[in-house]
Amino acid sequence: MEVNEKIAVDHGLKPDEYKKICDLLKRVPNLTELGIFSAMWNEHCSYKSSRLHLKKLNTKGKKVIQGPGENAGVIDIGDDDAIVFKIESHNHPSFIEPYQGAATGVGGIMRDVFTMGARPIANLNSIHFGSTQHKKTKNLLRGVVKGIGGYGNCIGVPTIAGQTCFDQSYNGNILVNAMTLGLVNKNKIFYSKAAGINKPVIYVGSKTGRDGIHGASMASAIFDDKIEEKKPTVQVGDPFTEKLLLEACLELMSDKSIIAIQDMGAAGLTSSSIEMASKGNLGIELHLDKVPCREEKMSPYEIMLSESQERMLIVLENGKEDSAKKIFDKWNLDFAVIGKTTNTKNIELYFEKEKVANVPIKFLADEAPMYDRPWKKTKLPQKIKFTNNDFKKLKLNEVIKKMLSSSNICSKQWIWEQYDHTVMGDTIQKPGGDAGVVRIHGTRKAVASSVDSSAAYCYAHPLTGGKQVVCESWRNLVSVGAEPVAITNCLNFGNPEKKENMGEFVECIDGINEASKYLNFPVVSGNVSFYNETKDKGIKPTPTIGGVGLIKDYKDLMTMRFKSKENLVLVIGKTEGNLDQSIFANIILDEKKGPPPEINLFNEKNNGETILKIIQEKLALSVHDVSLGGIMIGALKMCIAGSKGIKFYKFKNLTNIYQYFFSEDQGRYIIEVEKNNLKKVESILKKNSVHFDLLGETTDKEIIINDEPTFTVDKVTEFYKGWLYKYMS
Repeated sequence: MEVNEKIAVDHGLKPDEYKKICDLLKRVPNLTELGIFSAMWNEHCSYKSSRLHLKKLNTKGKKVIQGPGENAGVIDIGDDDAIVFKIESHNHPSFIEPYQGAATGVGGIMRDVFTMGARPIANLNSIHFGSTQHKKTKNLLRGVVKGIGGYGNCIGVPTIAGQTCFDQSYNGNILVNAMTLGLVNKNKIFYSKAAGINKPVIYVGSKTGRDGIHGASMASAIFDDKIEEKKPTVQVGDPFTEKLLLEACLELMSDKSIIAIQDMGAAGLTSSSIEMASKGNLGIELHLDKVPCREEKMSPYEIMLSESQERMLIVLENGKEDSAKKIFDKWNLDFAVIGKTTNTKNIELYFEKEKVANVPIKFLADEAPMYDRPWKKTKLPQKIKFTNNDFKKLKLNEVIKKMLSSSNICSKQWIWEQYDHTVMGDTIQKPGGDAGVVRIHGTRKAVASSVDSSAAYCYAHPLTGGKQVVCESWRNLVSVGAEPVAITNCLNFGNPEKKENMGEFVECIDGINEASKYLNFPVVSGNVSFYNETKDKGIKPTPTIGGVGLIKDYKDLMTMRFKSKENLVLVIGKTEGNLDQSIFANIILDEKKGPPPEINLFNEKNNGETILKIIQEKLALSVHDVSLGGIMIGALKMCIAGSKGIKFYKFKNLTNIYQYFFSEDQGRYIIEVEKNNLKKVESILKKNSVHFDLLGETTDKEIIINDEPTFTVDKVTEFYKGWLYKYMS
């Protein structure tokens, strides 16, 4: 086929990008070469709209072994143990085909982790759907949850935590972000940098088919009416094959025969081979007729761009091919020597003895476009002046019922019950808490992890929203008694060619960076997903933060459940009564304007470190951070988790009970302490200049407000846990 500008544009390239390709090559590329350029230069693989801004991120820290640039980030957790982790998006495929899109998202992120020599020990996910009234929402939710569970459960890795949100901005573009943590000896980490000349290049895993061709390009495109036609670009996953591949790769890694290893993710054989050669400053020669194919008459173009799942590319030491092949034969997986490293610094492809492509690696990697796209700053919105009239007609018990059973606060148990969260036997905090926690097998150490996003805050003011989501992650880890160590981010945005969207991205990055630096909470890996847009309607800016923290002794794990009656309940951190952008303002007062809550990074760090001191001194019985829904929702969740009630003391300080109970002021925690420990806790708080209020005391079953028994704990549990089950039935 004769290649021209129209064909290049059909491949997702811009006319000037096609011209640049022709200028670099000093000729017109053939179809296979064009396909390779389109894969390597699309947004998903080249980060052409985001690279410039991602360079600002704080990526260094005492415990960081590997920051961004590899398959996943790596942190040191002591005793030669390291945690490998990353979060990635699989948004477009999951909207088109929810089961396979979500399943292969989980499979892909696990390969990113075990390709570095780590055994996966935990999965998490952050999923966002359209309005609960939208006709597609239920089916998409059902399909995505089945896909995540189907893959993770079969491979035998626990899903320990997650987050689910609903908002109409996701009606045409849902978000499915998958995260994996793996455990590795820090001296046995594998990287993707090829080294040495004439080293064999090995293909292992499943056979190559026609599924997923143009998957990476589709992930960099805007949806239109022809969305159904894109189904062939969604990959098909097989968790049982992935389990075999995991075990075979880890077995091969115990021998000293691997020079470099890379999973075949987005853009398949193209990106894996080019990334390895580029990092090693080498060339690579591939013989495509040696690639194991499961379909007949596959062309070089199809073989290079297929995104069939459960495949890896390995550069081996010479003479190790036979022993490596035995391992993959034992696990019943394909193993083929398909090429070698060269000193040409080109990718050279052969098919049936004919050279079908020859492109300098640096044209595909270093020369990929990098755009400094125009962007627009978001002004901080004016505060809403709520008056007493806004609250006059409200009844507190009705407000509580409506808040607890609202889609973004209610329990997500219907979802996590479908995931196996106890497989491997090391999960010590299951979903439903502030963070999931897994023990490091055979030790006293445990790792805590959570995923968070706050699209409403980021949409109102991206800079503040970016800061907030990092602080939320920090608080969730602190709440389970973990020292926060590092984060991974999945940055989900609309079309970067629009100034507003690009501005949201730039300012969210600036906010994330500011909080990450101040809290010493570096970014070690991540992913950008642009073009989450359908028919000119983009999603709200949704940066998702996956945080990881360390608990030195798992017996110090803290939970949010109230432990026994007649204990004191304290709110740590100052309540200012800001209702702007709160769930209360949104669903009770129908007010969606105003700025997000202010972030004071000094208070965040100081309050969090003080809470950790109280936990270490064994003075706290339960801890929960105050987030969506404010103090009232936070306290009631602690009641529900512990099956205990609370008697709220008469509140003072603020003009309005609703401002006190439902504001989403940041940097706050609720803690339960024994009465005889109050003086010790007060002394630590005063010494660290941390504000606190006495909120109330725990009861057996009653929720008492203004001296009146308002609900029983069973009743609020029904409001909180019932909504999603009813909705999905």
